[in-house]
Amino acid sequence: MSTPYTAGELMIFRAAREIRDRELVFVGMRLPLLAYLLARSTHAPRAVGLFENGVLRDQPAAEPLITMSDPPNLRGARMCMGMETAMGLLQAGHVQLGFIGGAEIDRYGNLNTTEVGVDDAVVRLPGSGGACDIACLAGRLVVVMKHERRRFVERVRHVTSPGYGTGRGWRDAQGLGGGPSTVITDKAVFTFHPRTREMVVSSLHPGVTPDEVRALTGWPVVVPPDPPRTEEPSETDLAVIRRYDPEGFWSR
Repeated sequence: MSTPYTAGELMIFRAAREIRDRELVFVGMRLPLLAYLLARSTHAPRAVGLFENGVLRDQPAAEPLITMSDPPNLRGARMCMGMETAMGLLQAGHVQLGFIGGAEIDRYGNLNTTEVGVDDAVVRLPGSGGACDIACLAGRLVVVMKHERRRFVERVRHVTSPGYGTGRGWRDAQGLGGGPSTVITDKAVFTFHPRTREMVVSSLHPGVTPDEVRALTGWPVVVPPDPPRTEEPSETDLAVIRRYDPEGFWSR
């Protein structure tokens, strides 16, 4: 019997699988922070982590992290540079993979972190930070977020970080390469149809049904007739995650 795990730990494991060895990865916060540490400790030992605050690491931090600016992330870093230098690496095309999240996402992978709500009940959110830059300039983009109907909407209220805009050809028309490749939620993994650029189910997490995913998605999402199940983390994977997040601050 496999070791029990949380939905957060499964998301971290699946996000880590998106990282390839030797890649320069724009890491971000929360679950992607742990995904990078897991990848570096397992299948991608030469992946390099770039953080928005200017930290560049070519080895995992020695102690658990809550934020990218925690002292263990600074200690032993290859470089602690200015933010403009870190973003310059992104602009120069050196970043192969970027992680971001959002308050809302739509069928074409556009993300909203600016405002949500309707009419007079609008709530202002933190905004882009570096997310728009990552979405526009990284070689490929992976989105990690909780799967709720209020978050998975037909069309985002505000496009903070562009995915495929209105569909196929939109990014090319804007002069943008890259684009989202994968969306990882606590229910499923999504990829994007090569022709329409619409989000489609790639795998369902163990115990999740197609109807459950449809009910939590604000558009008629495409689910294959017999969708595969998401690979589960091994005991080794879980041990690494729990070493870096012993209190379950992010993973539970």
